[in-house]
Amino acid sequence: MNENWLFTGPGGKTVPVSIPHTWNNLDGQDGGDDYKRCLCKYEKTFPMPEHGEPDRVYLQFDGVNSECEVVLNGQTVCRHEGGYSRFRKDVTEYLTDRNQLTVVVSNRPNDRVYPQKADFTFYGGIYRDVELLIVDGLHFDLDHHGGPGIRVTAKPVEGYCLGEVTVETWRNTGLGEVRVRLLDAQGALVAQGVGERCTLTIDKVRLWNGIMDPYLYTAVAELVENGEVQDRVSTRFGVRDFHYHAKTGFYLNGKSYPLRGVSRHQDRKGLGNAISKAEHDEDMAIICEMGANTIRLAHYQHDQYFYDLCDEKGMVVWAEIPYISEHMPKGRENTISQMKELITQCYNHPSIVCWGVSNEITISTKDNKDMLDNHRVLNDLCHKMDPTRFTTLACYAMCGPFNPVAHITDVVSWNLYLGWYVPGLFLNDLWMDFFHTVYPDRCLGYSEYGCEGMPNLHSSHPKRGDHSEEYQAKYHEYMLECFERHPWMWATHVWNMFDFAADARDQGGEPGMNHKGLVTFDRKTRKDSFYLYKAWWSDEPFVHLCSKRFVDRTEEKIEVKVYSNQNEVTLFVNGDKLETKHGEHIFTFTVPMSAETKVRAAAGECADEAVFRKVSKPNPAYVLKDAGDKGANWTNKE
Repeated sequence: MNENWLFTGPGGKTVPVSIPHTWNNLDGQDGGDDYKRCLCKYEKTFPMPEHGEPDRVYLQFDGVNSECEVVLNGQTVCRHEGGYSRFRKDVTEYLTDRNQLTVVVSNRPNDRVYPQKADFTFYGGIYRDVELLIVDGLHFDLDHHGGPGIRVTAKPVEGYCLGEVTVETWRNTGLGEVRVRLLDAQGALVAQGVGERCTLTIDKVRLWNGIMDPYLYTAVAELVENGEVQDRVSTRFGVRDFHYHAKTGFYLNGKSYPLRGVSRHQDRKGLGNAISKAEHDEDMAIICEMGANTIRLAHYQHDQYFYDLCDEKGMVVWAEIPYISEHMPKGRENTISQMKELITQCYNHPSIVCWGVSNEITISTKDNKDMLDNHRVLNDLCHKMDPTRFTTLACYAMCGPFNPVAHITDVVSWNLYLGWYVPGLFLNDLWMDFFHTVYPDRCLGYSEYGCEGMPNLHSSHPKRGDHSEEYQAKYHEYMLECFERHPWMWATHVWNMFDFAADARDQGGEPGMNHKGLVTFDRKTRKDSFYLYKAWWSDEPFVHLCSKRFVDRTEEKIEVKVYSNQNEVTLFVNGDKLETKHGEHIFTFTVPMSAETKVRAAAGECADEAVFRKVSKPNPAYVLKDAGDKGANWTNKE
């Protein structure tokens, strides 16, 4: 149902569009905090879908931000509040030979629906797929929080030799019987049973083992009456277990498995949130290239397709709802409904290990008592709906370790930018050690850390706040060493994998953008910091010359830095060997400058090249002043 829509936008003009679509793909990325948060309308006509008695027809939306009213042939069939989850409605009784569908969508500010305050753009629109589902009158449940009607709980037993798999289904009828089959990745039958809830055993089970071996089985449930299959649902699943320990970190399948990875926002330059599978695939490929093993999918429910990719690639996932920045007393029911949808729709993904309750909720919250109670309700709801996973939340930097909100969920993580928003990278070590000393039995993680870095800003003497690519790299060099000194951290997630839009921002030289990504907003440029993480995390042999975009230099000698996961790097200058160095991750060389200096770094069959020029004064393409404590003060003259 993605084609041939008419959209009436903020200016009242009606134009043809296709889904996915947003009206903020441009004004939500240009700064000024003035993107259109308004009410718009989508309209579509379609013929009666082919179906017969007793079939049922459902209308399904995978994402409409942030609230909407669905009208079919002049009658309101449903309303939905929450911009990031799937919802559907049985519309059989509303259909005629020729059907007029109208969806009124709003991303206007209110005090009920999350998110309302956060450092990212709330793109309005129908930005994920729209479908019609036609099912038999006897079918598996489609009316429960947008869920798939099947739930699989799988765990290893007998010393990780067997898989114990419980398959639960829900249906709209008491007629017939439910037959369940478990298939391996090649489609071969490994177990079968009968019943709406049955527990089966997989012999010689192959575990879902993170990025090392993300093996997936499939559960197929059929609703059979009088020997005929009336409905069929299936879902992939993985057999794994996990736990955490405050003193030794995270474990997958009984073995230590430090979670080191990234956070991700879904938006794209010029597209906003209206992205396709191709953009999801590219994001995952870049994350895998860097070698991460975990992703925090912030700050809302992401597309089911991306959770599928996480299952396939072995990413351990933190999934969360957009209960963020400011507690709204009138928004409690919305936090509950969004959490119910998240858990119901995402339960079968083996990649997900925890549910995130909130993010930086203490930034501007006034009613702390109500906020804390809201958190307890959500925490209890998570455990009731899903006793197999743990809960977490992300605390704001100014939320101290003694704040009661930090002690509600099973584990806790902090969003800390020590060394960026405040001076002193060493404060990260002090903070971790202090928390671990005061609360030795409480698991601690870093849910956000990072700093702005722009690939067109450079400095030979990088400083905090200058937004240079060099300081971003320097910051992350420290943080990786810091985490190595604190191996008991249950998870660390870089903020952010990709630059993303935050229209309220007006700093750092490009309004409307957060440049903490390791990769640019258009995904075309991997910053030096990306290769630093690749040097630590990836097994794919490579070498990378840093500051290649910093071509014009005024110094007689420059420091050339190389990132690599090889233990030996040789540097050549203008064709002559300069030096071979041994080490890990970072290799630094001093290179004398000439009018044009060609540099080549090599390690085995891996190589990278750069050219630097000796100039009398800095390149006038940019002017970078001393940042001080107030951030960069620069002007792009191009």
